[in-house]
Amino acid sequence: MNEHLHIPVLKEEMLAAVAAKAGDVVVDGTFGAGGYSRAILAAEPQARVIAFDRDPNVKLLADALAREFPGHFLFMAARFSAMVEQLAAAGIHAVDAIVLDIGVSSMQFDEDVRGFSFQREAPLDMRMSAEGLSAADVVNGYSEAELIRILRDYGEERDAKRITRAIIAARIEQKITTTVQLASIIRGAVRGAGKMKIHPATKSFQALRIEVNQELAELEAALAAAEKLLKPNGRLVVVTFHSLEDRIVKEFMRARSQAAAVTSRHSPAALLANVINTNHTFNLTPTKAIAPSEKEVSLNPRARSAKLRCATRTASPFNAAA
Repeated sequence: MNEHLHIPVLKEEMLAAVAAKAGDVVVDGTFGAGGYSRAILAAEPQARVIAFDRDPNVKLLADALAREFPGHFLFMAARFSAMVEQLAAAGIHAVDAIVLDIGVSSMQFDEDVRGFSFQREAPLDMRMSAEGLSAADVVNGYSEAELIRILRDYGEERDAKRITRAIIAARIEQKITTTVQLASIIRGAVRGAGKMKIHPATKSFQALRIEVNQELAELEAALAAAEKLLKPNGRLVVVTFHSLEDRIVKEFMRARSQAAAVTSRHSPAALLANVINTNHTFNLTPTKAIAPSEKEVSLNPRARSAKLRCATRTASPFNAAA
């Protein structure tokens, strides 16, 4: 693995949103190849970055960064959804910024043995960690209804039923164990596959990856953790790469930044419409998502679908029931 092969997406925009100062504690919830952690420390060497990742293969990169920035970088081999508990165990109960780069890192896509890509022959794995069900377990073990739900809901695949039936027919004859084997089955089931601009297996592989790693549930838990951990004026910065992730982030930030109408029976009826609860926990900064420039996309095609959203924590208390 070589960290120099990894190009962090929206790096300058991320740095501007994080706005790290000397003494700040910044959480990099998705260490990956270390691009964001390194960029934050390079921009502000007196900040402290605490990085999370459940992928055991990133430890060598994390160790190298810890040597490069002694006393200013700490790596925690854990899911970012567990950051509250993990940080508390280290005596940290509040932080100045949290950045999340959601999805699979380029490093994971580029490692054939991980099975994230259908472009090369590899075991059908897709696990970000070495634990839990693999993609092969899902493909060969889930029921027809379960597979249809995953492909439809997580892949937004219009041919979910056709693909599922093809998978079930194939697995009766032979267990599906490799990426190329599954991609071939999917190509044969998708209508108009030969005319598609993207590989016909793209959406299905995305759906399986999300299911294997429980990515959407992890993201929701991480957003709630950030709301609890961030200090007043703390920054939450999230970079997403597809619509399902972005929708969750957008709805979370919007819900936490909007004042809700109060309907107290003790308030005069004429004033009810004007009584507003200002107990919102975030302000949107900016109000809309930031997309990569044409120049960045030309240099790094993987950035083309990226969106960055940022919100600033208010002084309102964390509400676990929100």
